[in-house]
Amino acid sequence: MSLNNSSNVFLDSVPGNSNRFQVNVINESHESSASVDNNTDPPHYEETSFGDETQNRFRISFRPGNQECYDNFLQNGETAKTDASFHAYDSHTNTYYLQTFGHNTVDAVPKIEYYRNTGSISGPKVNRPSLLEIHEQLAKNVAVAPGSVDRVANGDGMPGDEEAENKEGEDKAGAVKFGWVKGVLVRCMLNIWGVMLFIRLSWIVGEAGIGLGVIIIGLAVTVTGITGLSTSAIATNGYVRGGGAYYLISRSLGPEFGGSIGLIFAFANAVAVAMYVVGFAETVVDLLKESNSMMVDPTNDIRIIGSITVVILLGISVAGMEWEAKAQVILLVILLIAIANFFIGTVIPSNNEKKSRGFFNYQASIFAENFGPSFTKGEGFFSVFAIFFPAATGILAGANISGDLEDPQDAIPRGTMLAIFITTVAYIGVAICVGACVVRDATGSMNDTIISGMNCNGSAACGLGYDFSRCRHEPCQYGLMNNFQVMSMVSGFGPLITAGIFSATLSSALASLVSAPKVFQALCKDNIYKALQFFAKGYGKNNEPLRGYILTFVIAMAFILIAELNTIAPIISNFFLASYALINFSCFHASYAKSPGWRPAYGIYNMWVSLFGAILCCAVMFVINWWAAVITYVIEFFLYIYVTYKKPDVNWGSSTQALSYVSALDNALELTTVEDHVKNFRPQCIVLTGGPMTRPALLDITHAFTKNSGLCICCEVFVGPRKLCVKEMNSGMAKKQAWLIKNKIKAFYAAVAADCFRDGVRSLLQASGLGRMKPNTLVIGYKKNWRKAPLTEIENYVGIIHDAFDFEIGVVIVRISQGFDISQVLQVQDELEKLEQERLALEATIKDNECEEGSGGIRGLFKKASKLNITKPTPKKDSSMNTIQSMHVGEFNQKLVEASTQFKKKQGKGTIDVWWLFDDGGLTLLIPYILTLRKKWKDCKLRIYVGGKINRIEEEKIAMASLLSKFRIKFADIHIIGDINIKPNKESWKVFEEMIEPYRLHESCKDLTTAEKLKRETPWKITDAELEAVKEKSYRQVRLNELLQEHSRAANLIVLSLPVARKGSISDWLYMAWLEILTKNLPPVLLVRGNHKNVLTFYS
Repeated sequence: MSLNNSSNVFLDSVPGNSNRFQVNVINESHESSASVDNNTDPPHYEETSFGDETQNRFRISFRPGNQECYDNFLQNGETAKTDASFHAYDSHTNTYYLQTFGHNTVDAVPKIEYYRNTGSISGPKVNRPSLLEIHEQLAKNVAVAPGSVDRVANGDGMPGDEEAENKEGEDKAGAVKFGWVKGVLVRCMLNIWGVMLFIRLSWIVGEAGIGLGVIIIGLAVTVTGITGLSTSAIATNGYVRGGGAYYLISRSLGPEFGGSIGLIFAFANAVAVAMYVVGFAETVVDLLKESNSMMVDPTNDIRIIGSITVVILLGISVAGMEWEAKAQVILLVILLIAIANFFIGTVIPSNNEKKSRGFFNYQASIFAENFGPSFTKGEGFFSVFAIFFPAATGILAGANISGDLEDPQDAIPRGTMLAIFITTVAYIGVAICVGACVVRDATGSMNDTIISGMNCNGSAACGLGYDFSRCRHEPCQYGLMNNFQVMSMVSGFGPLITAGIFSATLSSALASLVSAPKVFQALCKDNIYKALQFFAKGYGKNNEPLRGYILTFVIAMAFILIAELNTIAPIISNFFLASYALINFSCFHASYAKSPGWRPAYGIYNMWVSLFGAILCCAVMFVINWWAAVITYVIEFFLYIYVTYKKPDVNWGSSTQALSYVSALDNALELTTVEDHVKNFRPQCIVLTGGPMTRPALLDITHAFTKNSGLCICCEVFVGPRKLCVKEMNSGMAKKQAWLIKNKIKAFYAAVAADCFRDGVRSLLQASGLGRMKPNTLVIGYKKNWRKAPLTEIENYVGIIHDAFDFEIGVVIVRISQGFDISQVLQVQDELEKLEQERLALEATIKDNECEEGSGGIRGLFKKASKLNITKPTPKKDSSMNTIQSMHVGEFNQKLVEASTQFKKKQGKGTIDVWWLFDDGGLTLLIPYILTLRKKWKDCKLRIYVGGKINRIEEEKIAMASLLSKFRIKFADIHIIGDINIKPNKESWKVFEEMIEPYRLHESCKDLTTAEKLKRETPWKITDAELEAVKEKSYRQVRLNELLQEHSRAANLIVLSLPVARKGSISDWLYMAWLEILTKNLPPVLLVRGNHKNVLTFYS
């Protein structure tokens, strides 16, 4: 095949983003081949072009001189078409291949669409060409299929992605999105600047003094600042959706922590609405008292005003985020004017009335006097801190509407940290100014001035001409310690401070009213609490949680009407602090896990600082209110246990998963430094189950002695062409591991593709495991159909036993009467499920068409139903068993199903008979002992059978009892079998001879030439010489079966020493005959042979 590069037609694919590459369509024909022969110039490839796209279609471009080629291209009838209509090839004339960077490949350049999650709101997810597709394309040089040009060139694997992307863009354009100022900065500042700024900060300065007051503010800001840094780090570690604190915590620590904190965080925001509204209502009621305009009484007035306020705020919120944002901006302007009004008032000269109330403008003497603390009775540093700290909260107001931010990764760090800085400066500034202007106690009487000749008490007020000394003996109404309206008094225009209080309370209430439904909606969308799924639905272009708004409104109204917020307030503060603690811990945990996926764009954080912040938050919870902290922890713990128990089906790549991996890796590496010791031996098994669901009984008995104590790996070997095997193996890997998890089987699933079964098992025996966690025991099912099986299957089966012994791995062969493989049963069940689905679909079709079609149409549908032989459905809970029982015996074996579940059932009182005939290191004894420790087998007693001499039965029994007591293994009885080596009876031996007859060579009955020829043609057959050489061993196997029939026919389980076939001496068919005659007509049997290394010890 030759390529004519001089006559290429280049087409630029134009995807929906700026990253693209050029697609070359190569004209291939006999004529072009001829032209190549005459062209001595080396091929010239046009460079890939990257740039902005103006239209979503193919654009034709060509080099100088290529216009004629392009015209010929059109004249040949192969018109260049756009998108899916592009004619990719013509089988008679020309073939076209895509080229990337001038090479024949379908490799796609990096695009953001490949890395999106399915259902991403930021754009559609597209699938890049798989490795298999690229591999096959390169290997076979396959021509591009019709309509696939755009898919290959752009990596778009799904038709209609363009339309979906356009639709998504339209939806996104219609939604209201906020920048970092309007969306985060404004909200955080409004929420942090609460009513505490205006009516409590002056009291805090009076109690703690300016010095400790600044320290209190600094300590609170340390908590919120560290939390802000942690929030910024988490928010910049990937795309942030709606849900605020819940989203950040759940995606970092997983659904258990996220689900527990999300619910209480949403509830805390809902109750916070009531708290802020009541604060607003109390201020209004105070104004009504001053003007003697009370409606009923203070309590009911608060309820009335609060209810009306919540209704108005709900209306603003439901109107849309845009209206709510406008209201927030207006409230911020009012709040800033109020704060500026205070600072202006401090420099306006004070009049006599304000002086009598303790305000003297800036005075060094007042600053010095107020610098130190002056705690009143019952107050202290931590009690004052507990009162102030809620004023510093609100830093998550912007993060809580993360789904409505234009760029959350940029807006949350910038807006949150700037808001913390600005509000901190304002708090410290107000604290210092009010402490330098107003004395702690004042009478409010303008007559309390200093008269010449009076003794001054040394206070700052005394030095400024006022005597407030009587405040030491009787309560006063003014000053920092007594008057909560100090800021109104100091300000230039008092009503502006009242407006500021209104603004602070209403803005905080509005922010909480928006935050609670947003967080709650995100929680419900994740379906962690299935009962709350109703509230996940959103409405409008902004996906507004209207149902969440109504629920928040109901909660807020309830707490306003209860009017017991003083009790609930500490709990709410602790709920917020618990959220802060978990955000800090999330940042620490993600850093500590060292996951490569932890790459926050915001680098100003430290994992140990985040841990310190988490501990600090927990400490502050107890400082604020110890019983509220206890209640918070109890509620969170209860919700954590609930979510853990429910195990929501989500996978968010949490740091918990990352740390689990790191811990497992560290433990595995640490284990490699520890030498093996016999006391720590445990069976670590490779179980050849195939698919784990196809041989459940084999897996159950193995799991019984490996659960919680040893490694169990369910293995499957795919035999056949590698390509098909690998595809089948990879497609079922996750499904089969999920089946193990669903059935609570603590095991791994592993599979290999091989040319033959034995090669696959050999690979598993050598490569399975990790470090010290390597298999030491091979568990296989007994090959029940060995007489009808092909020769290669028998060679493979016996061969893997030889391989296991070669690798010094113990072998356990399990035999049950019905066999293990239930794959036919599973196939029947799958077919029945498909029929049931078809029946339901047909019934739905009939129901949908009843009103649209006539009776003829309905009859036609019923005719289809009768052809499918559809019957009435059975109840789901026992549908599988009822359906199976109704099937023909040829399709299903009921006994096989019962046998497949026999090891799942609790074993009643009975025995496990251990025939420890050969010392293999103790594995034959250890496995049954472990079984007796399990709940299902604990009622079974061990009976030990060993071989011995007839004339020394009592001595050997005492010796074995002594050995078992040293091993600390309890047993019910010991039997010494002295007649193992006598010949079996004639009937039993005849059965064995008939069993091996089809596989004997009988060379002694033939002449030498014929015998040699038969040996060459059938080397696998049992020769007379071999049978004679091992006749005593054959006698022993037959005799052992007689003894087992005599002693252990009623046992629940028989554990028996596995005979070893010496390589090169025992043929495969003879060995299978031994195993058959040894275990025939018996209860479940475990043939066990350890690797002859000690697994038991009596040393401490």
